[in-house]
Amino acid sequence: MAEKIAKTQLIDIVASKTKLSKKDAGEAISVALDAIIESLKEGKSVGLPGLGTLSVTATKERQGVRPGTKERITIPSGKKIRFKVATTLKDEL
Repeated sequence: MAEKIAKTQLIDIVASKTKLSKKDAGEAISVALDAIIESLKEGKSVGLPGLGTLSVTATKERQGVRPGTKERITIPSGKKIRFKVATTLKDEL
């Protein structure tokens, strides 16, 4: 399983690569994440150059099977977040 970078580690990286303090780097990251979340809530796509694009897509109501009882159930329609990786990043991996 891949290693996960926590928000505090991301703050440390941003602070060390810029002239920002850890407090300012943390605020900048929080503001950026809040803006991304707000845009997704409004139904907008968010492009992150070199990384990919986040978008919200609607899912249709569908039939499913409850694993324990094999009972047929209806899964309601809803929304999900889709992430499409940038081709430049895909090529680098």
